[in-house]
This record gives sequence, structure tokens and C-alpha cells, in this order.
Amino acid sequence: MTLLEEIPREPYRERSIPVLETKRLALRAPRLEDAKTVAMLANDRRIAENVARIPHPYKMADAETFIGGANKAGGEAVLLITLRDETVIGACGIVPHELGAELGYWLGVSHWGNGYATEALHAVIDYAFTDLDHLALQAGARVTNPASRRVLEKCGFQWTGVGLYRIRAINSSAPIDRFRLERKIWSALKGWGRMKRVS
Repeated sequence: MTLLEEIPREPYRERSIPVLETKRLALRAPRLEDAKTVAMLANDRRIAENVARIPHPYKMADAETFIGGANKAGGEAVLLITLRDETVIGACGIVPHELGAELGYWLGVSHWGNGYATEALHAVIDYAFTDLDHLALQAGARVTNPASRRVLEKCGFQWTGVGLYRIRAINSSAPIDRFRLERKIWSALKGWGRMKRVS
């Protein structure tokens, strides 16, 4: 028996996710104690109808499953969006994809219209291209959600066409504007200010 065979393997070990800080926000890995807040925020049809994987109604068990499955080795990178006082206001994630990682995000309705989504995505995009070394990011916004489309455009994403996406909350497919951001475009736009990696 070799030394490597003696060490127990942990195939489902969580990977280390840094804390990303912006001017007003901190983005960090979700913790089990966040489940109640996540469930309360995500249990809004206006969010669920615009995000592919959020069910409606969104229950405590859904939040616990989401948090328990976050940041496993080889999977998606999941971060909660918090104000600097640690108030959770939303979530974002990067899912590995053969055409470039897929970026997704949502904010609690009471936090819409404050520029938080754009600020959070700037940090996540920086993280995706620097730490995770992605060459391109994909994203989508329902055609009925112009605010999300504006967020993506402000982050440098380029429209690539329209497709259909399965939306769990409506149990149907819906038209989605598709967007792409390549690393070379991101590097030319980095004037938005770098996020600060805390840990």
C-alpha cells in the first residue's frame, strides 16, 4: 500500500471560494445559517420567473439543498451577494460549460434598482477570468427582463441571439436573450475597478 492509498479521498469536498469585496458589497460562499434569508428572498415569483433553476414557491428545504450543493469540487462557483454589514441580498454563480462558463445571478426584489447587480457581476467576472481562468462567459436574460439585459450590457457582454431556456418556476420554456463576454473584451474594459480578494 502506498502513502497515497492510505489517505482517505474526499471526492465531494468543498472547494475554497474567496471573499470578493467591492465598494459596497462582499461576495462569499453560502453558509447553512443563510438558508432562512435565501429562502425568504428567493420566494418571490418575480425572481423565479426570470431565473432558470429557482422553483416557486421557494421553501426552506430548497435553500438548504442549494447551500448544501454549492461549491463542490469540479462544479459551479456559488457566491452570496451581501452588503458590507453581511445582509444577504442575492446570489450569483459560474457554471462550467463547453462553450464558456455560464454566469447566473439574482437579487432580492427590495434591492433592485440600486446598481448592486452590476457591481456584484464586475467582481464575479474578474474572479472568473483571473482565478478560474475562463476564456469566455455566457449569460442570458429573459426577453421580458430589460433590467437584467442592461446589467449584462454594462458588464461588457455582447448579444449573440435569442434562444429558449427552461424556466422551472413556470414549468415551461421562455425566450432568452443570449450574451457572451470574452476575456480579451473584459481585459479592455477593466476600468470599472478591480474587486478586492479578501481570502
